[in-house]
Amino acid sequence: MLAKRIIPCLDVLDGKVVKGINFINLKEVGDPVVQGAWYSEQGADELVYLDITATHEKRKLLSDLVRRVAENINIPFTVGGGVNHIQDADALLSAGADKISVNSAVLMNPALVDQIAKSFGSQFLVVAIDAKFVDGRWVVYRNGGRIATDRELFEWAGEVWMRGAGEILFTSMDHDGVKTGYACKELAMLSETLSIPVIASGGAGAPEHFLEAFTVGKSDAALAASVFHYNEISIPELKKYLHDNNVTVRI
Repeated sequence: MLAKRIIPCLDVLDGKVVKGINFINLKEVGDPVVQGAWYSEQGADELVYLDITATHEKRKLLSDLVRRVAENINIPFTVGGGVNHIQDADALLSAGADKISVNSAVLMNPALVDQIAKSFGSQFLVVAIDAKFVDGRWVVYRNGGRIATDRELFEWAGEVWMRGAGEILFTSMDHDGVKTGYACKELAMLSETLSIPVIASGGAGAPEHFLEAFTVGKSDAALAASVFHYNEISIPELKKYLHDNNVTVRI
């Protein structure tokens, strides 16, 4: 059985790591280079870096900052925010990214999934999906959760899978930052439907929530931010807890 992955997330605004609740009320929590190095030392399996306003501000991601983070870690590194063209993906790969995360750009141009997967391979491409439960359906949002689209979570995930996405990163906007647990029912439905890894995001507040994401939610990886940033949960202790509860992790 493949080991389940623990992934800290660096949401970056103006060169600083920030965290909010339900995608709003952002607070600065640290330096991405320093925090990235710390998570690498602590045994994180991967690191995700998201420039959360690049798309909304219609600018490119800060490649120099990406390069400095990459130089200080020795774990796989996924980078997203402001990726709108195949050239952006190429630039991030050159800056040290192992994978790229795309969200808004592929909602507006789904063929970009095909282009990136064909050019770099599916293993290089993570499609991030931010969704909120509205009037009985999971509505997909773009531009950092600011703009609702006409896409629905499960049909959109299925489409990007068929187009060549290598992984799905699903963030429940309703659960984000609330620390009451992941959207495990929806995660399980995604995991059972798709043949690619599903990363859980939004809602981690206790070690039990990670366990639920892997068992009830059937996720391949679990991403979290504030519980790691504020040292409410340490990665070594979390992995020991999961191991003791029969979840295969890298220790």
